[in-house]
Amino acid sequence: MLISSDFDSGNIEVLDADNPQQVLLAMRPDLNSHHFQWFHFKAEGLTPGQRYGFSLTNAGQSAYSQAWTGYNAAASYDQTNWFRVPSRFEDGALQFELETKEAQVWFAYFEPYSRARHDWLIQQALDVAGAELFACGKSIEGRDIQLLRISRTPQAQRKIWIIAQQHPGEHMAEWFVEGLIERLQNPDDAELSALLAEADLYLVPNMNPDGAFRGHLRTNAAGKDLNRAWQSASEAESPEVFFVQQQMRRVGVDLFLDIHGDEEIPHVFTAGCEGNPGYSPRLAALEEAFRQRLAAIGAEFQTAFGYPRDEPGQANLTLACNAVGQEFDCLSFTIEMPFKDHDDSPAPLTGWNGRRSMRLGRDVLSVAAAMVGELR
Repeated sequence: MLISSDFDSGNIEVLDADNPQQVLLAMRPDLNSHHFQWFHFKAEGLTPGQRYGFSLTNAGQSAYSQAWTGYNAAASYDQTNWFRVPSRFEDGALQFELETKEAQVWFAYFEPYSRARHDWLIQQALDVAGAELFACGKSIEGRDIQLLRISRTPQAQRKIWIIAQQHPGEHMAEWFVEGLIERLQNPDDAELSALLAEADLYLVPNMNPDGAFRGHLRTNAAGKDLNRAWQSASEAESPEVFFVQQQMRRVGVDLFLDIHGDEEIPHVFTAGCEGNPGYSPRLAALEEAFRQRLAAIGAEFQTAFGYPRDEPGQANLTLACNAVGQEFDCLSFTIEMPFKDHDDSPAPLTGWNGRRSMRLGRDVLSVAAAMVGELR
């Protein structure tokens, strides 16, 4: 058996592979950071029909060690169809076993969104969905950060921004954006036509390409958490945020959505700006309307579970959601999806996955279309 992770978003260290029923592994920390939780590796040279066991020995020291309870690892024989493997968190280690059907299998914390698929998605957006490359920034390691614009009406007044994967291990975020772009390819979508008659869409499918490629959980190549850099963005350490802020100030923002994944909470939920100094009854009403409409259309979304609400004036303004909401006095949300299953509609075979993330992206466009006339 050979275990490898020297590929896009790969992350694992082999400690001891002598016993195929108890292969001892460790997750590698983010470069220049202590954070770790993401894993992605390939096991090959396997005997179909034989059971193999794996132990992520340092899970108890990971960034969100409580998140392993109730979590099941993702696996795939072809890197296209992913399924969940029953897992258990015991004695500080995440352990899982698989009676393999093929000679090779990939395991990951979540269904990965590769850089190759990202490149394909950008091309789909440009060639089929009617997007334009409005601007392109560069990551620390020189990877493109594409800002796409979908603009179909010169008279459109509103600017809707959606960014994804500030935290590189949260791959469900770019799956969400793929769902948006897939829906934008339908010229007969009446809701989208109504939305784009009043608004331009600005999309950043991947804010942290270096971290995603390196197999990071939370930071860029400088070890910076981009979602804590919105009051101190610099071209040296957080050029990804610096670039997006420049473009936002160039065109304005009327609705901002920052797409994420949450390790611990097995639900889809939003976090708003109730702690911002500039929070107002108008913004409170818009937040409530967004949440209620998303639930009402049957999206996989709920409002009972989520983060504790900030006290008035106590928001952390280094977060994108709060920083943008405060600066542009606009409806601004973080949307969180689970790494685990979705307790409101469980699917044990897949858990929460890329396809469900895509569907949520399509549903969010319906809510934006319903609310575009109320944003200002």
